[in-house]
Amino acid sequence: MATLQSKRFDEPDELITLPLLTSHVVILGEVYLARSTHEPGWRWSEHVKPVVGTPSCQHHHTGVVISGQMEVVTDAGARRRFGAGEALEVPPGHDAWVVGDEPMVTIEFTGVRGWAKPAEAGERVVATLLLTDIVESTAVAAELGDAAWKERLARHGDRVRLQLDRFRGFEVTTTGDGFLAMFDGAARAVRCAAAVRDAAREDGLRIRAGVHAGEVERHADNIRGVAVHAVARIAALAEPGEVLVSASAASLLEGSDLALEDAGEHELKGLPGRRRLHRLGG
Repeated sequence: MATLQSKRFDEPDELITLPLLTSHVVILGEVYLARSTHEPGWRWSEHVKPVVGTPSCQHHHTGVVISGQMEVVTDAGARRRFGAGEALEVPPGHDAWVVGDEPMVTIEFTGVRGWAKPAEAGERVVATLLLTDIVESTAVAAELGDAAWKERLARHGDRVRLQLDRFRGFEVTTTGDGFLAMFDGAARAVRCAAAVRDAAREDGLRIRAGVHAGEVERHADNIRGVAVHAVARIAALAEPGEVLVSASAASLLEGSDLALEDAGEHELKGLPGRRRLHRLGG
């Protein structure tokens, strides 16, 4: 039976304090929510960038502005001012700052987990990687036309980022019409892959996905290592609508209710030996 939950921001699960910023984070199941107060003079590139080390904020934010005003500019040059009473959505790759003499207070629903936390340069961690790719995207774009394809692709990106936040994934980068993400749990990565596949189907798109667990080296907002190449090769082998899981990731799913089918052994281009893969069933 589902349970009812409530938590108070004044009694947070996490408290983030930085110059001119206080953020109270509560966790409800898999969902992170934050009430953040940005004081006048606060700017991401001045007060958060030195902590996280990325050139711009790499989190996808959605939420509501309670009071104050904030200016946001994306890496691509788009600019918008958000004010009290407005719902906001800000894609990864942006800077932001408070406008005026009133504190900017927000309630955020996505882009909360891991925000304003540093990733050590050169830090090696074991993680589960997910890579998705839209099948025959060029043909779909040609059929829809430029404007409709741009809108469809943007909606797909929004859906993917919502699922990443839901399953506690960290968006590493976009790969044209796909995503590379990192998870601290294999089951969450596989479930996220299935959710992204189903959401894409609702938009008339088909994706293929690969999931692999291995050691990666973190460099600010990027990751490196053989595992990154492996997950790309695995995703490339997947059929439309299919989620392929490496043996290393599959071994971490013991005890979950995820059903995997043997997909045989395969050579991964550029990598030694043959690797056994599994197919997500259901």
